[in-house]
Amino acid sequence: MYHTVILVGNLGRDPEMRYTPGGQAVTNFSVAVNDNYTNSNGEKVERTIWVRVTTWGRQAETCNQYLKKGRKVLVEGRLVPDPATGGPKVYQRQDGTSASSFEVSAQTVRFLSSRGDEEGGAYGAAEPSQVPDDGGDIPF
Repeated sequence: MYHTVILVGNLGRDPEMRYTPGGQAVTNFSVAVNDNYTNSNGEKVERTIWVRVTTWGRQAETCNQYLKKGRKVLVEGRLVPDPATGGPKVYQRQDGTSASSFEVSAQTVRFLSSRGDEEGGAYGAAEPSQVPDDGGDIPF
């Protein structure tokens, strides 16, 4: 069996990179994906879905170096289920309410914003990167 997820959205905050005890780079960032639809009353509904993305190795270093909050990216990868629930990761917000987040282990990250595009609003020259394998209200 095989599955893949493709996301196009904007970074919710700057990437955060760390190294494993074995010296491998790991970078995490969140991507906001906009979803628009018309409900049964004929009203347009807009919502934002936040997805946490993890990259590894050289891809992690490249993402940490070039990506910034607001930049547009295309991410291709695999969903990572929470071992406890088998679905999205469940956590408690600071106000005590329950929430969940989707997580993706990136296989490919393509930079869709140009280097000079600080807000990430327009498509620019793509800078593709590849290596195996969170924003807004998500506290991690």
